[in-house]
Amino acid sequence: MDATPWTDQAGLLTLPGGATVRGRKVAAPASPADFALLLAPGPEPEWPARRVRWPDFWIPSDRADALDALREARRRAYAGERVEVACHGGVGRTGTALAALAVLDGLPPARAVAWVRSHYHRRAVETPWQRWWLRGVR
Repeated sequence: MDATPWTDQAGLLTLPGGATVRGRKVAAPASPADFALLLAPGPEPEWPARRVRWPDFWIPSDRADALDALREARRRAYAGERVEVACHGGVGRTGTALAALAVLDGLPPARAVAWVRSHYHRRAVETPWQRWWLRGVR
């Protein structure tokens, strides 16, 4: 697949291995993506999406499903697709998922929170249990 560039730069994050993904609020207007990983209820985008049950300020309801969805998002991003991750506010769950993608890319979980806060949003990964959850990402 030929990589189609993003039409705007808002929320873009380059993972440690070089793939680019977008983080955003699920209800925010956005340029098209090729795939969305949705972590909150809200409108369905016009492009393919996968929704993970992930309560606000918490961790995914189904660890195996969340990890499978994150691996799919990562695989698609490295295949050249425009992949986005979105939750209600675009910070806590989205930041945790982006940190998890960085861990899947080889970044140690102990460094993932600081990394996503410096590269995406200063308040990403909002709760202690979200930080704890990242230790089990493989």
